[in-house]
Amino acid sequence: MVSASHSDARQAPHAFPRAIALSLAIATSFGLSGCRFLAEEAAQAQRPARPEGDRAVAVETAIARRQTLDDLRSYSGTTQPARLVSLRAQTEGRLLSLEIDAGDAVNRSQVLGQIDDRLLAAELRQARAELAVRESEVAEAEAEVSEVEAEEERDRLDLQQFADDAERLAALAEEGAVSEQEAERARTAQLTAARTVDAAERRVQTLQRAVEAARQRVEAQAAAIAQTQQQQVFAVLESPISGTVMERLMQPGDLARPGEAIATIGDFAEVKVAVQVSELDLGRIRVGQSAGVTVDAFPDREYRGIVDRIAPAADATARLVPVEVRVPNSDRLLVSGLLARVQFESGGAPQIAIPEGALQVGGEGYESAVFAIEGTGEAATARAREVVVGDRRKGLVQIRSGLRVDEAIVVRSSQPLEDGQTVRLSILSEVRER
Repeated sequence: MVSASHSDARQAPHAFPRAIALSLAIATSFGLSGCRFLAEEAAQAQRPARPEGDRAVAVETAIARRQTLDDLRSYSGTTQPARLVSLRAQTEGRLLSLEIDAGDAVNRSQVLGQIDDRLLAAELRQARAELAVRESEVAEAEAEVSEVEAEEERDRLDLQQFADDAERLAALAEEGAVSEQEAERARTAQLTAARTVDAAERRVQTLQRAVEAARQRVEAQAAAIAQTQQQQVFAVLESPISGTVMERLMQPGDLARPGEAIATIGDFAEVKVAVQVSELDLGRIRVGQSAGVTVDAFPDREYRGIVDRIAPAADATARLVPVEVRVPNSDRLLVSGLLARVQFESGGAPQIAIPEGALQVGGEGYESAVFAIEGTGEAATARAREVVVGDRRKGLVQIRSGLRVDEAIVVRSSQPLEDGQTVRLSILSEVRER
């Protein structure tokens, strides 16, 4: 009969007849596989004989465990530092010192070397002297503008006086108190004063433009000084990141030019592994997915990585897509250039799975069945168990209901089994871990 541990089995009134039918179906199925068990019977024959009348049947068992069936295959790649930067010269000069070598640990902003900046210091002194000249020109131009503006103000006052005189004499000329010639001379003086004021205004505007140009020259010179000062700062070589020196490319005495690499520095707080993934597996890989990483240098250790980047394009010939996995490396054991194997993990939750060979074709009213082992030692019996199956892959089948984790089930027997049959476990059987 179906074990009481199977909580979701249907409790119909005809459960006992169904259990008998289930046992007969399973017994027939196991009878077909009995010939494969001859070798096991030979092994069992070497054991001490049991008392006459013992009907225990020799069986091989497996343990029901939780696992996934859709693991992706392993891909190989090479370890690299998570960040790799070049220390480059940003000014020209002879390399005076470089206090690092391959393998040295460095910190961000740590001084690593010095480029000769004597020429820059000379240029800076010259630029500062030129700035002083430019500033003097601005001061002189501003003083000249002030003088011309004062003259313009005096000319305006004269113009106002000539205008008042011309108006007064024009009125007197109409009354006959003064001659027309005198009134005309007053108007001429007014016009002359007006032209003088206009000329003064234009001169002021010209001088103001000269002052603005002088000020722009001062600003340009100040910018040139700031650039030279920055080049002096660049002459001191500082580490752009915290990490490990990968390679030193220059020696003291070499001429460094802007843009030339002096050393390379890698950040090994994390390493990355780039692998080429088949387009057939790409649909089951996503950014943020977990991955197991092993390296030949440390075969007994598995690192846990995360998919960090998936390339947007596959190789047109091989149909492989670059995938980058980032791996924490807090102990700094992983270095660059190691052969790494990446096993992407399935996103699905593990389920109970058993060898597909243990599954028996069911009868009317149920899908499939297995024989589960109850009891231990000489009290071990095989109980027919109705199960509901799921996916099948790689010789395994998922069990959705009917079995518990770590239950032992029969995968082969020396003869057909019946429900409640006494069994003895072969030497090839898996047993529960205690």
